[in-house]
Amino acid sequence: MKKVIYLVIAVFLLFGMVFTSCSKSEGKLVCGVTEYEPMNYRDASGNWTGFDTEFAQAVAEKLGLKAVFQLIDWSNKFIELESKSIDAIWNGFTATASENGIPRINLCDMSYSYMLNTQCIVIKSERASEFGSLISLAGKTLAAEAGSAGETKAKELTGDSGKIIGVPAQINTFMEVKSGAVDGAVIDVILAQQITGSGDYTDLTIANIDLGAEVYAIGFRKGDDLRNKVNTAMKELYDDGTLFRIARKYGVDERLYVDTGFGR
Repeated sequence: MKKVIYLVIAVFLLFGMVFTSCSKSEGKLVCGVTEYEPMNYRDASGNWTGFDTEFAQAVAEKLGLKAVFQLIDWSNKFIELESKSIDAIWNGFTATASENGIPRINLCDMSYSYMLNTQCIVIKSERASEFGSLISLAGKTLAAEAGSAGETKAKELTGDSGKIIGVPAQINTFMEVKSGAVDGAVIDVILAQQITGSGDYTDLTIANIDLGAEVYAIGFRKGDDLRNKVNTAMKELYDDGTLFRIARKYGVDERLYVDTGFGR
């Protein structure tokens, strides 16, 4: 009887060791993302693809890890990061923006910047004459992804008399504009150029209003050495041309901009 008890205990201990082992990181690099073409989006088979997707996969391979992409509510990105649900915010993340008045670079550690971006205003083509300057945006109703740099910019542009409609992801703003629920949407120009003027959104265009330049970087928990490891891998991928080849594949090679002085 004692032998049976000891055997049962041994089996439980063995399973406990296996469970403990499996419940650890298992060599993954978990990237928090939203669906954002051409950075991170799903192909016809439901697999993640895009520039940031392949970029993260290439970095992870250099680090001996496997890149995993976790769809998150963008407004909760810092909560996801601090709770360790994700290892990095890696999805066209505007590093030079602010969050509730606090610069994002103070809320997390940033990698080297790797791409130039700008916000833009997406509107109905038939209303283009109404949107010719920053002043024309005052008092308007604009859609933007909740928690995004676009939302912060939209609040600045519309002023106290305007209204902001927050949506779960940037891709949702196009339907808000098309339906007439809002006057326009503040969106990353990289996404806007992919969507406007084609498919279901042939009647949408980008307003001729300059909103200034921004840069993309990857966000990490404060003090996490993963940032330094990713930076090293990023520099190697940039120097050997891999990053440029990925960027060219997704049509963003002209925006590729690796600044090794950023985020330090």
